[in-house]
Amino acid sequence: MELLLLHYPFTFLFIAFLVLYQVKPAFRYFCKMTFYKLWLFTLSILVVIVCIPRGRNVENIKFLRMSLLPLKYIFGVKIVVKGKENLRTKKPRVFVLNHQTSLDIMVMMDILPSRCVPIAKKEVLYMGPFGLACWLSGIVFIDRKKKEEAITTLMEVAHSLHKENIHVLIFPEGTRNHGGSMLPFKRGAFQLAVKAQVPIIPVVISSYYNFYSQKEKRFTPGKSIIQILPEVETLGLGPDDVPKLIEQVRNSMLTAYEEISGTTNGASHQ
Repeated sequence: MELLLLHYPFTFLFIAFLVLYQVKPAFRYFCKMTFYKLWLFTLSILVVIVCIPRGRNVENIKFLRMSLLPLKYIFGVKIVVKGKENLRTKKPRVFVLNHQTSLDIMVMMDILPSRCVPIAKKEVLYMGPFGLACWLSGIVFIDRKKKEEAITTLMEVAHSLHKENIHVLIFPEGTRNHGGSMLPFKRGAFQLAVKAQVPIIPVVISSYYNFYSQKEKRFTPGKSIIQILPEVETLGLGPDDVPKLIEQVRNSMLTAYEEISGTTNGASHQ
């Protein structure tokens, strides 16, 4: 062992790395999450290089999407999409998704339609090349600490939906939820849809518990189900209808979450 360490230090370190990777789930989790972040950082540089000559443009989202799609194969995550027929529309829509972890970025790329503008927290903008790639892709950033400013930004987006023929994607919980189920929904996405008089398409991502747990430091190959629910019409609704609209959408998403998470053995463990 001492001779191996003395004459072949890199070989020894490589063997030690492989052994730890195989026998220590926490070490494997750390390696995969580090790789995930490095991938986002490195591929974002390429996306920036491609997008800079084009300027800030919602069409650039396709380059960001292409850079992230290989990750599911690298990590061995099978993504099954149900309800694809509910995506067959070119008219403006507001997509609402449940938010679990940073892995949502990887998973949601399977259903992200063209000309779709995700809404992200302002902190993402300062995440180096990834933040710049997101900005160049037309992603809209809001400051969650400045409620009035955030509402103004969303109303501006509402005016752009028909004018620029774009979709919007929002996580209505407003933050990641590691505990299973769903947090209460914030009003922003629904106010936007009502203001623009466009339908809402609820999208539910199953629990990641069967292959991922931040608490347990576990990240293995597995399966994620995305359920795209039928659109919810907002035509004729006003500000007073928003609370009822939120309740309707959240209840339908909760029901779908429990159904698809049960099939991946996740909901009852988080």
